[in-house]
Amino acid sequence: MTSYIFKDIVDYLNRNSVKLETNLSNNQIIENINSIENANSNDLIFFSDLKYLESLNKTKAKGCFMISKYKENLPNNCEPIIVDNPYLAFTYLTNFFYKNISSNGKISQYSDISNISTIKKNVQINNYVSIKDNVIVNNNSIISENSVIGPNVEIEENVFIGPNSTISNCIIKQNSYLKSNVVVGGTGFGFDANQKVSFQHFGKVLINENVHIGSNTTIDRATFGYTEIGDNSRLDNLIQIAHNVKIGKNAIIAAQVGIAGSTVIGNKVTIGGQAGISGHLNIGNNVTIAAKSGVTRNLSDNSVVAGFPAIDIKKWKINTIKFNKLK
Repeated sequence: MTSYIFKDIVDYLNRNSVKLETNLSNNQIIENINSIENANSNDLIFFSDLKYLESLNKTKAKGCFMISKYKENLPNNCEPIIVDNPYLAFTYLTNFFYKNISSNGKISQYSDISNISTIKKNVQINNYVSIKDNVIVNNNSIISENSVIGPNVEIEENVFIGPNSTISNCIIKQNSYLKSNVVVGGTGFGFDANQKVSFQHFGKVLINENVHIGSNTTIDRATFGYTEIGDNSRLDNLIQIAHNVKIGKNAIIAAQVGIAGSTVIGNKVTIGGQAGISGHLNIGNNVTIAAKSGVTRNLSDNSVVAGFPAIDIKKWKINTIKFNKLK
């Protein structure tokens, strides 16, 4: 990583509305960010979890983002950097040190691009990418190795598609990031149960702005209309989203979640790992679904549920305690 003077870091955090108090010199050279245990003498760390309190007084770091309550636990070599939210401040700092991937504007000679698709300015297309018919790739986007794009795809500006991904029947809005082996726009799981006659799908997938999608996640196209992922949502690896699902803005969905067809999910929903949600449900805004839950009914705004079938988490805890007492 490139080293910086501390003033550069302070200025960056101030631009992101993070205010800090510290005696660390503006001219101090900062070489890296690191964990409490692994930090070196010119590194910065953060402290927000009491289980690391014992390690804190042994750290070799130059400075630590923290609340003032714990500054006496630092060794003499480490200056406290007092902020309201240490985790948020350090999260911004990871972005300051991280070198963003940007398009080199090169299109590999080993790629295969349809004559009826459009590639705009400064697009990077890597080896063995296949661009099918009716695809538009907008400025500054990157398509990684071995990916298949199309047919019927529009990729807006500054989108990253990871290696080995398959994207069809889809609109991906600007600043979205798809990791490797993502499959978007494939046919959904629909057929006559007796005769096994497939129900064909004619819709698309709409991935809105600044959405991150993890590796090996699949999002099926709609039967008609759109399967939709809202702005600023974060999807982990190994998630299945079925046809006509609609997910609102700022969703956080952990790995191995499955959402069945035509379920509508509100804004600011958090879903824990391995949770399952039945089809044709309405999940309200600000809902939290605990890991391994099975949701089989509609959930109103601000619900917090757990278990199978998922119930209010307070009732679930009481039931769990009662059950364990019977053993």
